[in-house]
Amino acid sequence: MSDHAAVAVPEVEEQAAAAPQAAEPEKKKRRQPRYHVLLWNDEDHTYDYVIVMLHELFGHPPEKGFQIAQEVDLRGKAVVLTTTMEHAELKRDQIKAYGKDPGIKACKGSMSASIEAAPE
Repeated sequence: MSDHAAVAVPEVEEQAAAAPQAAEPEKKKRRQPRYHVLLWNDEDHTYDYVIVMLHELFGHPPEKGFQIAQEVDLRGKAVVLTTTMEHAELKRDQIKAYGKDPGIKACKGSMSASIEAAPE
């Protein structure tokens, strides 16, 4: 008889000990739908007004503001920001409340803006 007694380890335990702990499945983050803030063309506002407004409300540098002002003038509208619905609504409202263009005496008020769902 041998001095060493063999200890049997159940096969199930061996497999469990050998297998690394399974990581929890990654939770898929659901992204909020995106919305465009659109600035609409009119004849009551100068490029300078648009450039300053876009800088103050969106932080766009003057070069970007000029490009957007040009697009609004040529195409009738331009996307100034793409963001969540709540933020888009806030930015639209800020454009609408920005006020008259001091460079045009006949200016009736702020520019027009709207939001629309961005394609996914």
